[in-house]
Amino acid sequence: MPNVVVVGAQWGDEGKGKIIDVFAEKADLIVRYQGGGNAGHTVVVGNEKFVLHLIPSGILWSGKKCIIGNGVVIDPELLIREKEDLSARGISLEKRLFISAHAHVVMPYHKMIDAAKEGKLGHGCIGTTQKGIGPAYVDKANRTGIRMADLINPQVLRFKLKKNLEEKNFLLEKYYRKKGMTVRQLLKKYTPLAKKLRNFITDTSVLVDQAVRKRKNILFEGAQGTMLDVDFGTYPFVTSSNPVAGGACTGAGIGPTKIDRVFGVAKAYTTRVGSGPFPTEMEPELGEEIRKIGQEYGATTGRPRRCGWFDAVVVRQSVRLNGIDSLVVTKLDVLDGLPELKICTGYRLGSKMVTEFPPDEKAMYECRPVYRTFPGWKRPTVSVSDYRRLPEEAKRYLSAISRYSGARIKYVAVGPKRHQIIKL
Repeated sequence: MPNVVVVGAQWGDEGKGKIIDVFAEKADLIVRYQGGGNAGHTVVVGNEKFVLHLIPSGILWSGKKCIIGNGVVIDPELLIREKEDLSARGISLEKRLFISAHAHVVMPYHKMIDAAKEGKLGHGCIGTTQKGIGPAYVDKANRTGIRMADLINPQVLRFKLKKNLEEKNFLLEKYYRKKGMTVRQLLKKYTPLAKKLRNFITDTSVLVDQAVRKRKNILFEGAQGTMLDVDFGTYPFVTSSNPVAGGACTGAGIGPTKIDRVFGVAKAYTTRVGSGPFPTEMEPELGEEIRKIGQEYGATTGRPRRCGWFDAVVVRQSVRLNGIDSLVVTKLDVLDGLPELKICTGYRLGSKMVTEFPPDEKAMYECRPVYRTFPGWKRPTVSVSDYRRLPEEAKRYLSAISRYSGARIKYVAVGPKRHQIIKL
């Protein structure tokens, strides 16, 4: 296994957690490179279900080393809860988990601002998880952020908190009409958290470089999906970082020449959470049926996901932006029994036919999908382990996904468990 990046090819929630878990068996080092506690990677091992928000999915394999990279924004409370939950289930993180000293910290005022802003926007809200991710990235870009290296340095932490709270309290109290906070409150809360994390914090870019030089197999794990990328997604209904494969370089501290392959993960249909344009969204009745069968509820918030037909325009854009070599199609089994299936191959935009996702927000909403229709299959696929034994209709559907997306399919997942995956 070479150095591989795994990215979401749609709006996130594609099942990357399962795929990363499967790939991690042959990896020496697993690196999470962006996002924060707003991500939820669900992995089923045997009869146990794990939902990971910050710690890379590869931690579930005994002896594997995992890194939370500098591109991630870290909520120390959430990270410690996650760590303690894994420890209680017999999974030790000692000498296996490494946290970048350059990663930024999500503070309580970030969460308060996030929630207050969404509340103020009302029906026009972005639909964030209100975990403080966006405001933490704002501070990072504004050069006022607190990094993990600062968290374990009491003098630096006190100085930065005092400076930041002047602005944050003014914003909270005067604009959002919320109660502010004090340096003392935050120090009392975060000092013990820092002690619990101190031994895990280091310059992880050095560890990645050492692994590259030793020709170790490295797996780079992204959160969210390409269509939520802050630059190339359905802006402004996006996340606050770069889930695309290029984000692995800046978010882990590695040069692009060291990346060997990029896998894109896409569902056999499409979902998205929260607000924003969604051209192939199904009619409510069918969308609800797919939601129930596929358990389409957010791993972080529990929010119901909007369901739609497979959008090849979206995945084709992801293939281009990420340099995807191969696709992994997940949740094929959810479509078992449907009489017919649709794949969007382009959009009608006014009198024009377009085959690329438009960058203009107004145009995104005006796009009308152009579909190719395919017959469904009558028998279940959950127990199929050999591609040749899939129903012929399923094989034709997968072939069409590959053709219209512009990338070959390497794996197909037919259930949440490790063994429910077909290699083509």
